[in-house]
Amino acid sequence: MNRTVLALAISGAASVLSAVGQNGFVRKDDRVTLQSPLVNEASGLAASTRNGRFLWIVNDSGSPAVLHLTDTEGANRGLVKVEDAENIDWEDLASFQSDGISYLLIADTGDNRATREVVTLYIVKEPVLPNAGEMIQSSVKPAWKIRFRFEKGPRDCEAVAVDAKSGKVILISKRTTPPEIYELPLRPESASQILTAKKIGETAVSPPDGVLPLPFIKQPTGLDLSADASEAAVITYYGIFVFSRHRKQNWSQAFAMKPMVLRPHGLQQAEAVSFSPDGNSIYAISEGKNSPLLRYSR
Repeated sequence: MNRTVLALAISGAASVLSAVGQNGFVRKDDRVTLQSPLVNEASGLAASTRNGRFLWIVNDSGSPAVLHLTDTEGANRGLVKVEDAENIDWEDLASFQSDGISYLLIADTGDNRATREVVTLYIVKEPVLPNAGEMIQSSVKPAWKIRFRFEKGPRDCEAVAVDAKSGKVILISKRTTPPEIYELPLRPESASQILTAKKIGETAVSPPDGVLPLPFIKQPTGLDLSADASEAAVITYYGIFVFSRHRKQNWSQAFAMKPMVLRPHGLQQAEAVSFSPDGNSIYAISEGKNSPLLRYSR
């Protein structure tokens, strides 16, 4: 994506102030930036479930298979090498807890030209976080992998999240119109099995009236679910859309509802979004060195 075109579109979008929303997510003017010199093409973001002051980040395709650690002040807190994994096109990151254990899911699901018949999710145990004033430098191996194909054929997918309560992985396609919602089991029955992501619905993430109607600003580039699975945050090049899910709704029904549109993020090339563990904040970052670390608070 041409960043000059993006910047022009987003600056125009930022002049159209969307509703803050019924549950009050307000963009904070914290002026925090990512300090790690190695985070230059961020494509995934996930808040630690061990300690909400820490955030994990992955870089996009061609980068080393590495998890980068920052804190909510943007400080560089080191990195963790992911062994037995390859960054073909890492596009999202999710954190979750299962049976009292903290995990991270790395989505190697990018596919700009829709040619990858099989893609991979890596699930690793979340590394032990560093003490105050220390940097992390360690390695981790996948606890398990999920190899899968999309039911409708290859899809470029940059938006992946985990609903740990139901044991499902939720995925949203980027380049289809409208974006398609897919679902996978979080724990395959067999390590060698190639699963099929089943389409469960479609969604709409359209900017408000008055925003330049460029097609790419409707493309989902990141996804996260709140820890209690009551909300989903989808980020596009325009902004962040929050879908609420009632107890009796499934995700297909929730994503079919009209989302709350947050104030435009204004990021140059927004690629990643994450809820805080308590669900009271939403973080967002962009590609490029020293990206702003935006925070929306409830």
